[in-house]
Amino acid sequence: MTAVEEKPARLITGPGMLLVWFYGVMVVGAVSRSAYQIATDFGRAPLAYSLSAVAGLVYGFITYTLIRGGERARRAALVCCAAELAGVLVVGTWTLADPSAFPDATVWSDYGMGYVFIPVLLPLSAMYWLRRSRTAVTP
Repeated sequence: MTAVEEKPARLITGPGMLLVWFYGVMVVGAVSRSAYQIATDFGRAPLAYSLSAVAGLVYGFITYTLIRGGERARRAALVCCAAELAGVLVVGTWTLADPSAFPDATVWSDYGMGYVFIPVLLPLSAMYWLRRSRTAVTP
């Protein structure tokens, strides 16, 4: 008797593909921005540049889980999107309440204003899609 390995259910159909595209763009933006800032002027704003690097890693993980597919990846992406949203809200509020703590902006500063508020809208959209896709993914 041979074990048949089932292919994970796709999460990147329809709106899921748009999410992958947006997250991919955010990975490139956050990672390249933070890598440049950390390499050239880390001492100026280490917290801001480190938070931008963390944002890039979070975006990368979510992109990977969306592409990977399957119920386990969907749940991991959902948890990560919730953590991303919490990060955006905490950092966004922190940058408004104490601007002196951030001599330079992060990806999540002012709720992502420098990125046209995509950092706050993207996890909300992704969580909606991932919750909606649960019924389509589970047998």
